[in-house]
Amino acid sequence: MFTGIIEEVGEVLALDVTPDAAVITVRAPLAVSDAKHGDSISVSGVCLTVVGRTADTFTADVMAQTLSMSTLGALGAGSRVNLERAARVGDRLGGHLVQGHVDGTATVLSVTPGEAWSVLRFSLEPELAPLVVDKGSISVSGVSLTVSGLGDEADGSHWFEVSLIPETLVATTLGALTVGDRVNIETDILARHVERLYSLTTRNLIPESERSNS
Repeated sequence: MFTGIIEEVGEVLALDVTPDAAVITVRAPLAVSDAKHGDSISVSGVCLTVVGRTADTFTADVMAQTLSMSTLGALGAGSRVNLERAARVGDRLGGHLVQGHVDGTATVLSVTPGEAWSVLRFSLEPELAPLVVDKGSISVSGVSLTVSGLGDEADGSHWFEVSLIPETLVATTLGALTVGDRVNIETDILARHVERLYSLTTRNLIPESERSNS
């Protein structure tokens, strides 16, 4: 479990891809300072398990499903990634509860800089739209953020916005995003549970005959 408060921006040294998996190596002096084999580290929002480490790097395996659902498969040597070690019980929860199990990716639609912050707009897949609410929490590339705007367009597309303070822009990879870039997103865990409970309850309440006609 993570909190979405980025501790360090690391550098990908290698991504060795096989037909159904990959091995990633990341330079991360802070993240590996107390890391052990089997520890969890969030890499741009994706929870990975340390399988090897040196004094300033760690190596992790990446499953094919993770590669298909996240941006990790597009990384290469020199890519910068947001890093966070798993939260300790008793730590302050500065962000929100983040599992590191991404729901998918979103694309940057616009970047609007301001004097004190920047507003970034992202695409939102239809199946995820019900899980995102105004002023709710969302993880973007592992960063805990508050949704500052939502939109549902006439063509059926959806989007959400976040407002980034200067600290977030310089302390994470989000400050370098441009239109067309992809990011990993994870919706709020509570919203996912509520949506699942609601769908199951609705399914059980509606007769089979009516369900097939709806």
